[in-house]
Amino acid sequence: MFAKQSHSYTPAEYLALEEKAEYKSEYFQGKIVAMAGASLNHSRIVRNLSALFNQAFAAKPCEVFTTDVRLWIEKRNFFTYPDVIVVCGEPQFFKDRTDTITNPQIIIEVLSKSTAEYDRSDKFHAYWTLDSFAEYVLVDQYRMQVEYFRRVSGKQWELQVFTRLDEFLSLKSIEVKLPLEQIYQRVNWEEVSQDSAAGL
Repeated sequence: MFAKQSHSYTPAEYLALEEKAEYKSEYFQGKIVAMAGASLNHSRIVRNLSALFNQAFAAKPCEVFTTDVRLWIEKRNFFTYPDVIVVCGEPQFFKDRTDTITNPQIIIEVLSKSTAEYDRSDKFHAYWTLDSFAEYVLVDQYRMQVEYFRRVSGKQWELQVFTRLDEFLSLKSIEVKLPLEQIYQRVNWEEVSQDSAAGL
């Protein structure tokens, strides 16, 4: 996922470059890699999730953040931009930055052809190291499928898979149910083959 680079960047150098960049990049142990663009269906799913959480959090001490908020994972020396982050209680920040949080409770990634394997493996393993991290959701943009991982203890995770419009994704740690019908609202399945061919 991370191309070979001759120069190793410090976190401070990465953040300085990121402030001036026209596109977002991830940082992993000194290496920087540009993030791929998102498809319309990807953006629709993120928008739907954000709207559902905002409605659900009207009476809860939780907030939802989307792709413009960065996550710092200290144990992996890793900056990344999850598609959706849920924080309950006060957000904790990397040093004095208010654009980089460190205490997500729930992370959601919308799968693309270029990132699906990465989201399920190395990225998930990095998220494991966050003490606050309790639930992980992978939303497929090419078919109706939502994978839900819940931390049982340590590195033990429980998996549920949802594939029907009439099902609900139940997030145990925040007691919120999200209907798949609304997660996939306005997703245009006719665009799927084009996006898949383009690697989005």
